Order: sequence, then structure tokens, then C-alpha cells
Amino acid sequence: MIKRLGRHPWVLSGIGSLLAAYLKLVYATNRFVIEPEGVHARNEEDLPVIVAMWHGQHFMVPFAKPAHWPAKVMISRSADGEVNAVAARKLGLGLIRASGGRNARQIRKRGGMRGFIEAVRALKDGYSIAMTADVPKGPARKSGVGIVQLAKHSGRPVLPVAVATSRSIELDSWDKASVNLPFGRGSIAVGALIRVPADADDDALESYRLQVEEGLNAVTKRAYELVGRPDG
Repeated sequence: MIKRLGRHPWVLSGIGSLLAAYLKLVYATNRFVIEPEGVHARNEEDLPVIVAMWHGQHFMVPFAKPAHWPAKVMISRSADGEVNAVAARKLGLGLIRASGGRNARQIRKRGGMRGFIEAVRALKDGYSIAMTADVPKGPARKSGVGIVQLAKHSGRPVLPVAVATSRSIELDSWDKASVNLPFGRGSIAVGALIRVPADADDDALESYRLQVEEGLNAVTKRAYELVGRPDG
């Protein structure tokens, strides 16, 4: 009964609302810097973009977005995903409820194909799409091919983004999630745009997948350096 109660919609909604309020507190009480300086202004002409992030490092990424950039975030249809969806909505993001997988069965079960089509349409309509590059449940920080497939079919570039704070709690989860804490320093690190041509074959997609993985690892490392601590 307790387990069922924990999955009740109003319980998940309440937790999501508290999460959004907490993340706003974290953002308001940390002194944030962004690198490189002026990066958002330079990327304006390339909108919309596909914002890539790692699982476990994603909680503060909504605050990396300028307020005037319309955006949607891809979130799984799990109970945990429902909490994140409520929080994302309260932080001003639109939603696409789907996630990827390592095989066709996982993709079907998680609504991956429907989410992919919805993401392509949203990008066409001018929404940037934020999504985690690694696939639940791991391995962590290993990009799946889905994000570069989306770039290929939409014609929109991938933008690696990482956010770190000087104070955080590291969880013992598959994605080594980092729970950011208030009253410290924060950083937003943004990488170079990664463009995937429409005629990219499987070998080329693997090369671009590695570019996304390397780009995300680089900005994650830099985000932590900016707040004076090692990654994780």
C-alpha cells in the first residue's frame, strides 16, 4: 500500500513541485558564471538546438537556458520521470514524455519512436529540445545514438551543456547523480555545436556519437573546474 501511495499522481505532483522550488533556491543562492562568455548570444542564429546533458547532472540545466528560448525537455514516462516532468513544467519547459533504449524492445516500451517524431516536429516549430545523451539504466556518460539520429533527421545542431555547483551530494545510483546544494558557487559550461549531416551513414553517426560523448565529458569537467572541485 505504501508503495502504491508513493506512485499516486498527487504524491508525485507534490514531490515535483517541491523539487522545482528547491532548484530555484539552489540557483538563487549560488553565484553562477557561464563559459564561454557571451555564448548564448553567439548561438542565437543557430536556434533551435538540441541541448545534450548527462543523466545525474541534469537537475540545474533548465537554468542554463535564456528565458526567451522556447524549449521542451524529453523525460521518461516512469514514476521518477513524472516527478521530473512536474518540476520541468514549473520551471517553464514544455514536455515530451519518452526515453530511448539500447534495443528495439526498450525503445517501443519507453515510447522512444513516438518521442523522436514529436521532438523532430518541435524542433521544426522552433523549440529547442533538451535531452540526456546517455540511456537509462546505463552505462552512465556513454552517449546513445538517438541524439545524433535526432540531429541528422531534424537538421538541428547538438549543444553540449553541463552545470555544476561547489556544494553537492553524490548519490550511489547508476548515473552517479549529483544533488546540487545552495549557498555556494555555480557554473554553466557550454560546448561547441555539433552538426550531423542528413546523409550521415552508420559509420559517420558513430563518429558524431563519440563527438557528443567527448563534448559532454569536456564541458562537465570544465563546469566542475570552474567551481574549484573535481568532477563528481
